Amino acid sequence: MPDTPAVIATPRSRVRVPLRFHDGYEVDAELVTFHGLADGQEHVAVVLGEPGPVPLVRLHSECLTGDVFGSARCDCGPQLREAVERIAERGGVLLYLRQEGRGIGLYNKLDAYALQDEGLDTYEANAALGLPEDARDYTAAAQMLRALGIGELDLLSNNPDKADQLRDLGVGVRDRVPTGVFTTAHNVRYLRAKVLQTQHTLPLAALTGLSAG
Repeated sequence: MPDTPAVIATPRSRVRVPLRFHDGYEVDAELVTFHGLADGQEHVAVVLGEPGPVPLVRLHSECLTGDVFGSARCDCGPQLREAVERIAERGGVLLYLRQEGRGIGLYNKLDAYALQDEGLDTYEANAALGLPEDARDYTAAAQMLRALGIGELDLLSNNPDKADQLRDLGVGVRDRVPTGVFTTAHNVRYLRAKVLQTQHTLPLAALTGLSAG
């Protein structure tokens, strides 16, 4: 179980960046980098709108295939796009965390994809490679939130583990706000696995009967 981070992270730099997405949505953001993060990774906080006392926050794990290339095998790209707009409207922070493939890295994630093509689900594929189902640790995320002065938040996530880890790390999670459901013919087995294996709050009934094409 995570402990409260012993090392205090501090903001390293802040820069304004105008963001523009493929569908034309635009918003100004402040990107914040940090000194002293526990895992030594270059995570970035994206501050959007005017955060209030209890801001809306998303912990978004990097997904090169989904975020950049628009892969239909996951829902990461649409979740990122949705989160930026919803957080900007209310005021809050998106933490962009360098934890590709639920923490196993890009090459291993692509190896897991190959095993999924043979019939394994996303968690079984990781296990077959001798890797954890989910290797992510949110200690650095808790450090980033504290460095930004955030002690309590509403978490934009379907994943109960994110809320549990933040609470264990001493961050107050008032509410967990579900994201939208972004299904394609190629990701429905992936989404069903997230519901069945790790209790993501997605409508299982709506995913039943859909199949990969």
